[in-house]
Amino acid sequence: MEYHREPLGRLSRFLRVVAPGALALCLACAGAAPRAAVAGPGTEGMSAEEQATIQQDVERIRAATKAFRSLDAAVAAGYQRDVEQCVDNPPQGAMGYHHVNPSLLDDRIELEHPEILVYERMPGGPYRLNGVEYIVPFSAWPSDRKPPTVMGQNLKRAPGLKLWYLHVWVWRDNPSGLFADWNPRVSCSPVEIGP
Repeated sequence: MEYHREPLGRLSRFLRVVAPGALALCLACAGAAPRAAVAGPGTEGMSAEEQATIQQDVERIRAATKAFRSLDAAVAAGYQRDVEQCVDNPPQGAMGYHHVNPSLLDDRIELEHPEILVYERMPGGPYRLNGVEYIVPFSAWPSDRKPPTVMGQNLKRAPGLKLWYLHVWVWRDNPSGLFADWNPRVSCSPVEIGP
């Protein structure tokens, strides 16, 4: 009887001690996407509970948009394929290419259904999904009303575009903050400038 307990004890110890580290190493080697950083610019003064809620929302958005890391999948879901203009603002960084899903332009903000997917063109031509943008047209939510909200954040007014908006950098870390307009790690030139 003792003979059978020893191998099971070793296996149990292996699963508790060694396996989690090995799994983490495998994920790192496989290029698993890093989690978007929640703490940072724009989240000062938030409680740990508020930051945990935002992190959960980030994970929900990532799960809902994971397939859209392929532009073809995004197009099949109703997002525009061809976007000519990449939005940038050197030296603050760039936003990237805004691929809109016109069927989502209304007065509702749905976390798992962002109106815009924000991509960056990489060397060789492929696109990388960096984040999402929530927008509500002024025609659906007038500019003189209290701003719509998502993830506990007020959407920002863009009078020139006649809409409310908020970026969320869920696929690419942004040192300027999760909800910042510009990301200094994003470029409109198809050149890799960092993680």
